[in-house]
Amino acid sequence: MEPSPDRRPRRDRAPGTGASTPTPEPGRPPAPPRPHRVTARGDADQHVPREPGRGHRRSRTSVPTRPGTTVGRRRRGGAATGPRAAGTARAGDDPALDGAGDLPERPTRRRAALASLVLAAAASATLLVAGLPGASPPRSGPADRPLTADEAERVAALRVTNVRDLRAGVRATVGAGRDRIELLGWVDWARPLLYLDVGGPGAGADRGLVQATAAALLVRPAPATLPTPARPPLVPPPDRWRLREPPAGRGLAAVRDLLLGLGADQLDPVARDGRWLRRESLAGVPVDVLRAPLAAPSGDSRPTLWLDRDARLHRLAGRLPDGTPVTVDLERADRPAPRPVDALGGRAGQPRPLTDDEADRLAGLPARLRRAGGAAVTVAAPLDPSTTLHGVGTLTWSTPSAYLTVTDDDTGRRTLRRAGPGGVVHAQASPDGPGTPPPPTPGGLLTAAARPPTDALDRLLGAALRAGTRPPDRPALRIRADATAGRAVDVIEVPGGLRWWLDRAGLPYRLELRTTENVWIHLTLTPSPPKRADSRKVGPSDAE
Repeated sequence: MEPSPDRRPRRDRAPGTGASTPTPEPGRPPAPPRPHRVTARGDADQHVPREPGRGHRRSRTSVPTRPGTTVGRRRRGGAATGPRAAGTARAGDDPALDGAGDLPERPTRRRAALASLVLAAAASATLLVAGLPGASPPRSGPADRPLTADEAERVAALRVTNVRDLRAGVRATVGAGRDRIELLGWVDWARPLLYLDVGGPGAGADRGLVQATAAALLVRPAPATLPTPARPPLVPPPDRWRLREPPAGRGLAAVRDLLLGLGADQLDPVARDGRWLRRESLAGVPVDVLRAPLAAPSGDSRPTLWLDRDARLHRLAGRLPDGTPVTVDLERADRPAPRPVDALGGRAGQPRPLTDDEADRLAGLPARLRRAGGAAVTVAAPLDPSTTLHGVGTLTWSTPSAYLTVTDDDTGRRTLRRAGPGGVVHAQASPDGPGTPPPPTPGGLLTAAARPPTDALDRLLGAALRAGTRPPDRPALRIRADATAGRAVDVIEVPGGLRWWLDRAGLPYRLELRTTENVWIHLTLTPSPPKRADSRKVGPSDAE
């Protein structure tokens, strides 16, 4: 069966076109392929540029195919009978000829997309480098410009904001290198109180715990602790606290003045001579970095401040009065209420006038003390930066008299003290003798002439003895409720800087006195059990 003249084999077609080429006659070389022509109208054999992401496609020409060819020509009223319709040859039929003879391509969307990807990659690399440690922080706006009115007002409100927030965690570094001191703890602007653990290679004798008010600084040395400080215990250890007074403007005293000085109950004057440096983020909080004058005591007239939109300070960098560099980070979410040691007054309270019941208990104190007869006492008395005393003994309200052995923790010097209505007598004791007063009372103490009180401990002993003869002065204030020796007590302050710790029955368990050093020294009292009725007559041997 002869093939239809309209279905010539596919190999007779010119690759890549919808037209066919005639079969060459035997013995005659084939005619060269007809070059593509571009007519004046631009529609004959013209190529369509390659579309991004698709194969090269040639458009159907508007010029009729060469005379004498029938392959690929559409029949009237129907589709082409060949394997493909004319003009629909696709790229890939012959990879060697795909795109051959094309005109130069114009810039395409594919090139534009590639350029966009390159730019996006470059931008991503820039952001990645900016986020690496040590990279320059992102800046916003012009660098180092004058403060705006809003920024200046936030600096003026900084210290009031601290008092409103009550307290914050503290992480500070003083100095650099091997002389560096590191501090970790809390600052309470409401009390005010500073409570820190001191470490670092340059801490030296200051290594250990520190508690300070604006008027007094106490240390609890711990030279064997690790160099890196840790957060102090919220309830501080009760013993081994020493009163210290470092040189003003240096070391712990300068840090104390700076941190407590960051709190005030009034707005500072608005000073607009500061400078805005940049914007940063600390612990996820956006802050403005400013250099501005600050009313807190510092050796730097314009420290650098990291201040947020609510006038909360997050970091300070500057210098102490002696020129030592200092950096302070305030952790605003770390806000426990640290407890002051007894020498700084103990827990804070809400002073108020006495109720009628409390006033009656205070008025009946002398009679109860005489019925109790006496009490065992212990002494804790940081008198000054060079003298810290502790002692034990007895106190008798029926005589009245007190007899104690007192030891100086700093020098080891030991003395005997006897207090009575006429004054106080001191006598040297052996440093290796007993820590309790030896019985009976030495004759020298009984016969020596009494002298007026010589220190705050003598005054405290005298106030305790007088309480057995007359009630404490009024008006008085109830400072707070507290507990000692497993008993609930009311802390009642009377004029003269005295505080009585009275239980619900009206018996005293502590007596405190504020000294000129703005610390509290105290007697801890253990009242004797009530005496039983005894019909035995008192003979001469029972006398003192």
